[in-house]
Amino acid sequence: MGLPLGLLVYVEKHLTPPQIVLLSFIILILVGTLILSLPFSVREGNRLSFLDALFTATSAVCVTGLTVVDPDTVFSPFGQVMLLVLIQVGGLGLMTMTTLYWLFRGHRIQLRERLLVQEALHLSKLAGVVRLVRSILYTTFMLETLGAILLGLWFIPRVGLVQGAFLGLFHSISAFCNAGFELMGGLGSFTSFPEETYLNLVLMALILLGGLGFTVLIDLYRYRHIGRLSLNSNVVLTITGGLLLVGFGATLFLEGKNPATLGSLTPWGRFLAASFLSISSRTAGISTIPVKEMRQETQFFLILLMFIGASPGSTGGGIKTSTLGILLAAVWAVATGRREIDIFHRRLPHPIVFKALAIVIMALGILVTATILLSLTEGKEFLPVFFEVSAALGTVGLSTGITPHLTPPGKLILIATMFAGRVGPLTLAVALGLRERRQALKYPEEWVIVG
Repeated sequence: MGLPLGLLVYVEKHLTPPQIVLLSFIILILVGTLILSLPFSVREGNRLSFLDALFTATSAVCVTGLTVVDPDTVFSPFGQVMLLVLIQVGGLGLMTMTTLYWLFRGHRIQLRERLLVQEALHLSKLAGVVRLVRSILYTTFMLETLGAILLGLWFIPRVGLVQGAFLGLFHSISAFCNAGFELMGGLGSFTSFPEETYLNLVLMALILLGGLGFTVLIDLYRYRHIGRLSLNSNVVLTITGGLLLVGFGATLFLEGKNPATLGSLTPWGRFLAASFLSISSRTAGISTIPVKEMRQETQFFLILLMFIGASPGSTGGGIKTSTLGILLAAVWAVATGRREIDIFHRRLPHPIVFKALAIVIMALGILVTATILLSLTEGKEFLPVFFEVSAALGTVGLSTGITPHLTPPGKLILIATMFAGRVGPLTLAVALGLRERRQALKYPEEWVIVG
């Protein structure tokens, strides 16, 4: 007990909350890798290399959905259950799950522990953190249970009671956590069911609710009591609604006559598939039409949606919808000659705009660097490589089909990109030492010509 206790004391004293959050994801990924590497985690006759296990564990913990092996045929029932556990813990975050353990044991949540949860959930205030965690856990398990029942009703008649119930639970958690993993039990993939209205609507609802963010969901629930939404919720809902409409319209316009995707479907099927892709492409990565058959213009448009990603406080990646909303408000203020940035009758403080700009620049830096490196290691066409890196950074499971054929260096590049996308560029930078410092000295102000 001496070594673990000493390590815990060292972590508590010497690491900052962002560093501990970073370390928690690394530990979870390594534990998941070891579990998935066990002989009884794979089916008889299959073999999973350490690197493929590391890639799969990272994809599950970072709720991405990119795979180098087929989970349906490679993993045993035990391995599939472990994969589901990694998705759930990775989606909620280890700090949130640890808080659940502390609450279950009756442990009093101390200030430092509250700071860890605040950092893990990207909250701006410390007040009410424990109450928020309780609400998050209750909301998650309630929605996932409901989703498991609804999806189970679809799977059970097709694959049997036990397997159908498990597939319902698996895809409910995978969809709500925006993980993008598919486990169809011999039914093929979701691209075989683009016009299954019931299945599509349930999955879309789970993906959309999971991608909005826990704070927005709780805010919507409380709306009936307080009669108003926070500025964060208003921004998130507005940007999300706009992106859904733009994504739907662009998909119909670009793919409507493509016989390999929407062109072969009925009018209702085209509406359903376009809606599904618009919802899933920013967060989950499940698709009911084959990505590799899409036009290049559509694939590039999906890259833009994946880069934006989900909303803050959710399980999705990307720069987040609120970041886009803040930057659009800043652009509007400059274009209209205003000194202050106003949005929904509220004034945004300038440090938030600086933070949003920093997130975008760092995300672009990671995206460009990873794309160049992967192009060098793989020697493939640029767009598929760019698409795959964008999916990894946005923690979206969409793929043009090149991931299973990556070289070992290529797999390591995507592993690092998925990790950066899940923890967030800013948290990664702060954890690595680029922390905020107080300026004791202010220099004279001078303008630089821009534009």
